[in-house]
Amino acid sequence: MKKKIIRLTAVLFAALLMSSCYSYTTVVGDGAQGNQQISKWNHYLIGGLAPIGVSDPAVLAGGAQDYTVKTEMSFVNGIVNLLTGGIYSPTTTTIYK
Repeated sequence: MKKKIIRLTAVLFAALLMSSCYSYTTVVGDGAQGNQQISKWNHYLIGGLAPIGVSDPAVLAGGAQDYTVKTEMSFVNGIVNLLTGGIYSPTTTTIYK
């Protein structure tokens, strides 16, 4: 019985180590032309199934025609997700213009 618990613990630990933070990038127009960054958290419940506050990249860009949008689950977002047991799952949207 004790070996099964140790084996299960090892498998769960390995699964946590193999998971990664996801990110995706979208280029609007010609993409970022400068080095200005604007970041905002997006708020989701139940592992991202229920959005409760999602940022609008066009509004964050402030009318710019050329910018790059990166949405990711950062390390800090992952820690918050882990601490809440996946009930609250934030992501971060960053605008580069």
